[in-house]
Amino acid sequence: MSYQTIANSLTAIFRREGKPAADKDVCVAGPFRFDRGSPLPFGPSLTAWGANFAIVASRAVGMRLELFADDSGAAAVGIDLDPGLNRTGDVWHIRVLDANPEKLLALRYVWKADGPMNPAAGLYYDKGRPLLDPYARAFSGVEPWGRPTLSRPAGGGPALNLRRCRISSPRTFDWGGDAPLLTPLEDTIVYELHVRGYTVHPTSGAARPGTFIGLTDRIPYLKELGVTAVELMPVFEFDENENMRRHPRTGLPLLNFWGYSPIGFFCPNTGYAADSGDAGAMNEFREMVRRFHGAGLEVYLDVVFNHTAEGDERGPTISFRGLDNPTYYMLDSRGKYRNFSGCGNTFNCNHPLVRYFILDVLRYWTAVMHVDGFRFDLASILGRDVNGDVLSHPPLLESISRDPILARVKLIAEAWDAAGLNQVGNFPSYGRWSEWNGYYRDDVRRFWRGDKGMVSRFASRLCGSDDLYRRDGGGRPGFSINFITAHDGFTLNDLVSYAQKHNDDNGENNQDGENNNFSMNFGVEGPTGDAGVRRKRERQMRNLLATLFLSQGVPMLLGGDEFARTQLGNNNAYCQDNEISWVDWSLAERNAGLVRFVRLMIAFRRRHPAFRRRNFFGQGGGILWQGEQENQPNWSVDARWLACVLDGGQTARTDGRTDDDFMIMANASDEWRHFAVPDRGGDWRKVVDTSRSTPEDIHESESSAPNVGRSQDRFPVEPGSLVVLVRRRT
Repeated sequence: MSYQTIANSLTAIFRREGKPAADKDVCVAGPFRFDRGSPLPFGPSLTAWGANFAIVASRAVGMRLELFADDSGAAAVGIDLDPGLNRTGDVWHIRVLDANPEKLLALRYVWKADGPMNPAAGLYYDKGRPLLDPYARAFSGVEPWGRPTLSRPAGGGPALNLRRCRISSPRTFDWGGDAPLLTPLEDTIVYELHVRGYTVHPTSGAARPGTFIGLTDRIPYLKELGVTAVELMPVFEFDENENMRRHPRTGLPLLNFWGYSPIGFFCPNTGYAADSGDAGAMNEFREMVRRFHGAGLEVYLDVVFNHTAEGDERGPTISFRGLDNPTYYMLDSRGKYRNFSGCGNTFNCNHPLVRYFILDVLRYWTAVMHVDGFRFDLASILGRDVNGDVLSHPPLLESISRDPILARVKLIAEAWDAAGLNQVGNFPSYGRWSEWNGYYRDDVRRFWRGDKGMVSRFASRLCGSDDLYRRDGGGRPGFSINFITAHDGFTLNDLVSYAQKHNDDNGENNQDGENNNFSMNFGVEGPTGDAGVRRKRERQMRNLLATLFLSQGVPMLLGGDEFARTQLGNNNAYCQDNEISWVDWSLAERNAGLVRFVRLMIAFRRRHPAFRRRNFFGQGGGILWQGEQENQPNWSVDARWLACVLDGGQTARTDGRTDDDFMIMANASDEWRHFAVPDRGGDWRKVVDTSRSTPEDIHESESSAPNVGRSQDRFPVEPGSLVVLVRRRT
């Protein structure tokens, strides 16, 4: 059980906690009076008599708390803690005695830890270095976006942190009766976006662009599109200025735009807040969540527990390294950082203290911030031990899966890491975890590119990847998060416009980013005025999008793909805080036909439970594979086409009747294919045909779609296109 969770029940056993200390036990430093304080809860906390501070530093021989009156000038007061009085176990603690909460909330603070500086033993103590509290709920000195938060000595050496911790405001937030939406997994449609990038472009029209509250201006659009959840790229406090590279053409600094480099795990990024005051980011985030929930949209967070912003031995000491480096990080026998994250260090997730910390973070964002789900970056690291060995039953993953506060949130794993471990289909799920399905992405891309030998794999992806997730006693299609594109890689438009990545603007000589993208450019690299090439690209985008929303499992759409957003071939735009990463909303008008196609595909999926099954297709039931001869699919290595009939009689609609029957015909070859359409006892209607332009590519309803008769011996499907037929059951 977490220390934070049991704090209330244990606090009473510590002497004088709950009442002011006797005068003989009070010390005075500057304008403040202090007493021993309590080791629980961790972090800063306000009581009726003052502010308590508690922090873990097991190997430190001394701790100093420094308080600041505001965000400028020298420390207002510093006090060295007495190891005999102000330490309980490995927890250092002290309380500032003052009954005026406004005065306390105005304070800023940092810790300084004393101990050995011995890198060979993994120890980096420096009593002169300010450290941030891992349990702080907010920082100062980090606003606005782009403001430097590290001081780099002119003569070189480690950078000094300029941030300071804030004492959390106790004031409540009016949630207005907000409660979790609990959208069933099979009904979920995820929309991934970047908080700043989604509204910072001038075309967004947002009143407060690039902020949490600015996102809410797009709620009507997202509702009309039909998605059920937004997945926000990292919102934990991070340093956008940590990137030392410059743009090779403009010379301007490149940033850490994506934010996969956390500093404050409890802190909403102040750079994403219009209000930078005390608890401003916290309350603005909560207001955003409240508004999304009011519109029926869940909010998921992309969380990073595999590493921190402190990097390797050359990185800045900000918090964990200076407090207890061997506890928080995986180190080898020489004190060097094990790097399974590709970012310099690896968080020691299965150490009991670190495990408790991660659980407390997740509980906080669930209970206090009302978040509905979490996507765990490089989640395979969460299953490694201190030496990096893969655990068969990782304590952290089991604890998250069975934690009572987290019992109904969505848990999504990026089931691989930067060291080559790939657990897609084999992640320790405990019956709870879904996974980003990288096989879905690659196999669907390769099928529609026309690669040989992909038909059977394409069929498995349509069926919810039963080859990966049909597990004994708990597997289901919802374990597969299906995606064609995500933040990491090409956008959908670039996937059909570039054969190679073009990452030169990242300043890494085009060496960064994935090389094997399974993309194609249809004969021209990048933008073109060739109308024929553009038509082929538009058709291919419709093929990929239609496949996504017709597949069993949980579809995830990358924000802006529905109107063909481009990153100009950059498939690793992590450092581009500019037009490459910003969503250009004028594209939504220019590509209104594609937006319409996505909106109607989502509506089609949501109307028909046959595409949202809770369980896999049974032996010979629910789906019938077809080919150019009835009941004779072609599974050969040379085949690049496939058809299937979904039996809607196995699923019930909300209106009480069984669902319709459907025939999906996918032709990735460069020749016409003529599929056998079985007689199901009624007329078929052609609802989707990706070879057609808007509005004939998809129809508003089944009743408005053209009738193609009861059956046809050979239904023609154009090269590189997909057709969906529907037969209404009476």
